[in-house]
Amino acid sequence: MFEHGRNGGEFALLVANGLTPREALASATTVAAKALSMEQEIGRIAPGLSADMIAVSGDPLTDVRVLEKVDWVMARGRIAD
Repeated sequence: MFEHGRNGGEFALLVANGLTPREALASATTVAAKALSMEQEIGRIAPGLSADMIAVSGDPLTDVRVLEKVDWVMARGRIAD
C-alpha cells in the first residue's frame, strides 16, 4: 500500500512479482470493479460508465513506471485540477 499520490508505484511491484503489465493494470480497473460488484459502473471505458481515467506520457504496457507520473486525471468525465 502506498500513500495517496504515490500509489502508481504499486504497478512496478506487481510486475516485479510476476504479473504482466496488462494484468497489473487490470488489477486496478476491471478486476477491482468486479471485486466491488461495480462492473456495470466503473472499470472500463464504455458508454454509460463513469469516465474515470488518467493520462500518462508513455505506454504502461511497455513500462508500468509511466503510471508514477500522471499528466491529468478525469473523474466522472471532467478533468480534475
